[in-house]
Amino acid sequence: MASKATSIKLFSISTPQMRAFHLTWMAFFVCFFAWFACAPLMPVIKGEFGLTVAQIANINIAAVAVTIVVRLIIGPLCDHFGPRKAYTGLLLLGSIPVIGVAFAQSYESFLFFRLAIGAAGASFVITQYHTSVMFAPKVVGTANAAAAGWGNAGGGAAQAAMPLLMAAMVMLGVGEGFGWRAALIVPGVLMIIMAGVYYRYTQDCPQGNFSDLRAAGIAIEGGKKGGWDSFKLAASNYRVWLLFITYGACFGIEIFIHNIAATYYVDHFKLTLAQAGMAAGSFGLLALFARALGGWVSDKFAANGNLNNRVTLLFVLMLGEGAGLLMFAHAGNAALAIAAMLFFGLFTHMACGATYAVVPFVDKRALGGVAGIIGAGGNVGAVAAGFLMKGTGDVQQTLSILGVLVAISALCALAARFSSAAVEETAIATA
Repeated sequence: MASKATSIKLFSISTPQMRAFHLTWMAFFVCFFAWFACAPLMPVIKGEFGLTVAQIANINIAAVAVTIVVRLIIGPLCDHFGPRKAYTGLLLLGSIPVIGVAFAQSYESFLFFRLAIGAAGASFVITQYHTSVMFAPKVVGTANAAAAGWGNAGGGAAQAAMPLLMAAMVMLGVGEGFGWRAALIVPGVLMIIMAGVYYRYTQDCPQGNFSDLRAAGIAIEGGKKGGWDSFKLAASNYRVWLLFITYGACFGIEIFIHNIAATYYVDHFKLTLAQAGMAAGSFGLLALFARALGGWVSDKFAANGNLNNRVTLLFVLMLGEGAGLLMFAHAGNAALAIAAMLFFGLFTHMACGATYAVVPFVDKRALGGVAGIIGAGGNVGAVAAGFLMKGTGDVQQTLSILGVLVAISALCALAARFSSAAVEETAIATA
């Protein structure tokens, strides 16, 4: 019977494990592309609908907040239906509001579709679930982090590609009002195509699909029943909530910085829009390798079978992130600010990868529930940071407070240390 892969053969798609690896990061890329597709077109959309600053803030918060709920739901659904059907369903259903937003005629209808598009952000949980069930303990951290990092790049690609798509539409002779709408249909169509490819060429786990295995009476790692049972089991584990906090303090900060960095550089350091965009974009580019680096280092630290080395690494990375955030907040000029942003950005992305290098070991009976709850923590962190900035009214002060809070939350990583029995069990599995 097929077993989990013990190595990552990047240039191979001959095994179910590697097909799942490549298709899951590609699906994640498409979903994140669709999730962030509206953002770079907002100046044009704002003008068409006459949006106020408060309305734009509502749109941005809605797009992030709804993902919290869907991430909580999608993890247990993976346990119940399997990641193949869960991803196919999310891609198909997610394509509806992505295409629908192109037909919005008012602020209210645009807000509704933007809210629904946020569900695409839950794709992260399925990606982490699928790689977790496909790869063995010695490489699962690297697999999880690499798939997540490359998928995350879809958000950055949308920032660059969507204005070009709209410009191409305008060059064909249509007005801007039709151009942005036509451009937004593209990611929706890509999601539908990806749904068909994912359903056709992946399977739930190395042994096959969950439905077939259950019919044959074969036990499945990740929860026998899935659904609500998986969620309850995960929610009763205190480590899940500790990692919920740590993920909010790393991925939540990542999303927050994406939203405010360019404006901060323009307002605080008087950079041009193009210069600020380049500076902010460099933070996003770190996702291409830094998240994978965090997972890889976590695997190396745990190579001797000591599971607690993974949480110790996470603690150190989060301390570095907090220190870097404080440096960024108090940088005296643009050059120092960019250097500080890249410093803390490296720790932030690595901490994200290191968090999900721990996830597969928290509770194998409820992997979907664990992945979903912790994943939702990232969006809770982003929403909380957004409200903090709204309360202080000052980006620099908000960054300073966040730096201190991130450093404090690093203690949650240490508190999530595993028992000697769990460490010994992992050591045997890794050997």
